[in-house]
Amino acid sequence: MKHSAWATATLAVSATLAVAACGSSTSSAPSSSGSSTPASSSSSTAAAASGKFLACMSADDGTINDRSFNQSAWEGMQAAAAADPSITIKPLTAAHGTEQEYVQNINTFMADKCGIIVTVGYTMAEATANAAKANPHQDFAIVDNPGAPIISNQSSLVYDTVQDGFLGGYLAAGMTKTGKVATYGGQELPTVTIYMDGFWDGVNYYNQQNHTNVQVLGWNEQTQKGEFTNNFTDETAGLTLGQTFIDEGADIIFPVAGDVGLGTLKAVQEADKSAGTDKVNMLWVDVDGCFSLPQDCQYFISSVTKGIVPSVEQDVLAAAHGTFKGGNYIGTLANNGVALSPFHDFASKVPAALQAELKTIQTEIENGSIVPATKSPVTG
Repeated sequence: MKHSAWATATLAVSATLAVAACGSSTSSAPSSSGSSTPASSSSSTAAAASGKFLACMSADDGTINDRSFNQSAWEGMQAAAAADPSITIKPLTAAHGTEQEYVQNINTFMADKCGIIVTVGYTMAEATANAAKANPHQDFAIVDNPGAPIISNQSSLVYDTVQDGFLGGYLAAGMTKTGKVATYGGQELPTVTIYMDGFWDGVNYYNQQNHTNVQVLGWNEQTQKGEFTNNFTDETAGLTLGQTFIDEGADIIFPVAGDVGLGTLKAVQEADKSAGTDKVNMLWVDVDGCFSLPQDCQYFISSVTKGIVPSVEQDVLAAAHGTFKGGNYIGTLANNGVALSPFHDFASKVPAALQAELKTIQTEIENGSIVPATKSPVTG
């Protein structure tokens, strides 16, 4: 589906998801009546018999309310419960992000007879796959698990963020005043570096098209070398790294690091306060920063987002209604599974010509005329 209005992209992501590109993760949105009996899960069958369905989510490293990755998945769980009152939801966190915690959370959910167990993050892939194989009648869904083998009772929700990362990089290159922009990651994982690859590609495409020489600090797609904080929670590390980038001349920063990005936001705020103007700005990741951090919208030119909320919601509803299927769902620009968010406070600041170029580039990515390069391709 082509987008006729750029600002509708994120609204579309929140409203719907298309059928999976490589294998079917779920059927089309099921009825919310809750009257059908799940066929693939014994725990789902028991829940249906009692008129209740328990959906459980194990968060990745960090907190549920991380204003990013975990929060998006939890909002998808909440959306499913709102759509069907027979669904009850339960979260667990992994304070240290260890394999032992992941396994323990899954085992706890198994004992609780959860109808579907949703795990969040690439680092949970092994624990989730092992549990799914060992318990073929239990439904599982995992957010951000690219390249996963097809498991009949596991749905892998992945997002081709090299595409909207490319748009974010092009936007940053078109908006920088210093000729330097920056990105960094929380951990060196494919689901992180794919964003950074796209951002780097977008900046360099802007340079090619406009005969400029905007530099990217913090990452190089070709060498796969760059900056990482090695976690998604250390705001102090985000503050320090953000200050370093600003000292080196970057005036737009794109952290791919969950809560760590809040530290970079502080660095941006301090730089702008010292300058008495919007000297430095940001792109937020995973969700629209103006929705998750509305008080800080003035710092976000845009956000590079995933359709985590609707894809998680759809899998939970499918499990509750007996239509759940394993496989790989791939969110793209074409099916509204990834998007560059509206410009919000920057709507009048992003030049009309640049906005037009972004619309054209989006169409060209959707139809395959432009294929952003990445060393971490999403496949199904």
